Amino acid sequence: MHRFAVVARHTGASLRGPGGCGVGGADTALRGAPRGPRRAGPVRWSSAAKASAVNINEKASREKILTLESMNPQVKAVEYAVRGPIVLKAGEIEKELRKGIKKPFTEVIKANIGDAHAMGQRPITFLRQVVALCTYPNLLDSPSFPEDAKKRARRILQGCGGNSLGSYTASQGINCIREDVASYIERRDGGVPADPDNIYLTTGASDGISAILKILISGGGKSRTGVMIPIPQYPLYSAAISELDAIQVNYYLDEENCWALDVPELRRALTEAKAYCNPKVLCIINPGNPTGQVQNRKCIEDVIHFAWEEKLFLLADEVYQDNVYSEGCQFHSFKKILYEMGPEYYNNVELASFHSTSKGYMGECGYRGGYMEVINLHPEIKGQLVKLLSVRLCPPVSGQAAMDIVVNPPVPGEESYAQFIKEKESVLNNLAKKAKLTEDMFNKIPGVHCNPLQGAMYAFPRIFIPSKAIEEAKAHKMAPDMFYCMKLLEETGICVVPGSGFGQREGTYHFRMTILPPVEKLKILLEKVKDFHIKFLEKYA
Repeated sequence: MHRFAVVARHTGASLRGPGGCGVGGADTALRGAPRGPRRAGPVRWSSAAKASAVNINEKASREKILTLESMNPQVKAVEYAVRGPIVLKAGEIEKELRKGIKKPFTEVIKANIGDAHAMGQRPITFLRQVVALCTYPNLLDSPSFPEDAKKRARRILQGCGGNSLGSYTASQGINCIREDVASYIERRDGGVPADPDNIYLTTGASDGISAILKILISGGGKSRTGVMIPIPQYPLYSAAISELDAIQVNYYLDEENCWALDVPELRRALTEAKAYCNPKVLCIINPGNPTGQVQNRKCIEDVIHFAWEEKLFLLADEVYQDNVYSEGCQFHSFKKILYEMGPEYYNNVELASFHSTSKGYMGECGYRGGYMEVINLHPEIKGQLVKLLSVRLCPPVSGQAAMDIVVNPPVPGEESYAQFIKEKESVLNNLAKKAKLTEDMFNKIPGVHCNPLQGAMYAFPRIFIPSKAIEEAKAHKMAPDMFYCMKLLEETGICVVPGSGFGQREGTYHFRMTILPPVEKLKILLEKVKDFHIKFLEKYA
């Protein structure tokens, strides 16, 4: 029986529907009673009917199917500090500021994430021109756009179904863009061959990393796949490992030696992990995030030899390959060094390398463009990887177009080259200046130590937290550096990410801060951190 009818029976209420029929007498109306004109207006309820309906609704409600207890436990285990509790708190404070609630500051500075354009970096003109032309091809007739941009746009559109960026592409990505990626890798690596068939366009680098981990992880109990990751690490890795129910195997970077990667430490981590899992993946982030170190050639050779010796699948996260600032530092791709170590290594070590439109000098995070190159993959596994990627159909096509301009920029002699190289060098020189400024200013603050920012776009300073503050953090059920960062946010409006979200040696505390704000704003930010830290030490001394 209909719920409304039950209410009517129990209350004696006449629930009038269209045509003036009460619910209880509906069958009388159906037996041919004449109907008058329909009356507009809401259904009228007696107060008793309303009360009874509320009671019935309460009784009729049932437990939700999806609860914290019934949800996928692997998803619940996922943590992503870069957009974690402190960022949610920053959002709340922003809302309060908009409502006019007074704070000791006028804005929240989100220094928690490497989002270049959000921090004021201007887009690269040529990249935006090509994407605009691809998005709205009528602009190809406009004299406002240079011919070299039009040439690239036409080539990309010819690779799209119906010459439209709105069509699906092959799951690996548009073929001509994969060819451009392979050509770029060959130029970058001094002629080391690259096969377009080994290139997979991705939704940012994160998509490729997750896909490779997904296909690598297997087994149960002590045979469950172990994934070796650097500590500190970018939280994508720990999040993906948790989601896939794999085993995280930590190896620690050497903070006292500018966050160097140490092979004896890799061996320690691997040996210990073999007691409880099957370690078969080694992840490297170079240049480092959050630590900013740039691995030298000898280090990379040692890591490759270790992976070859221990039969480990190498993942090389190289999204910051354009972001190298320190004198004497140079980016070396794992692919290039692997090739130069000879056929015994180059024909055997399985390697996936990743790049993105989001970092470098481009900073095009929102396009979600990226690629991975995977070499020495078993032919049958290659088919499985393509199958896995086909489930998500294809990466965003505008992101594929943006990635093409990263790997196929203007060259000397082309119309747009002078402006392109000027904009690119301006961004990178500015970042180098800010890296040095940040390092120097942090190292002038008592109780703060910052290693040289050799590359990437973050500082990861070590901070001294007094025991009294540690005790108060425990009382609030917070990690000490989370407590510190929350206080920094509440008192200055500066949002940074606590080191505990990236991993750190026990008893040490850090935070990650991007160096992306404009120079003058960055100076103000650093002065505020300095003043806060000194007051914090005084309060908890």
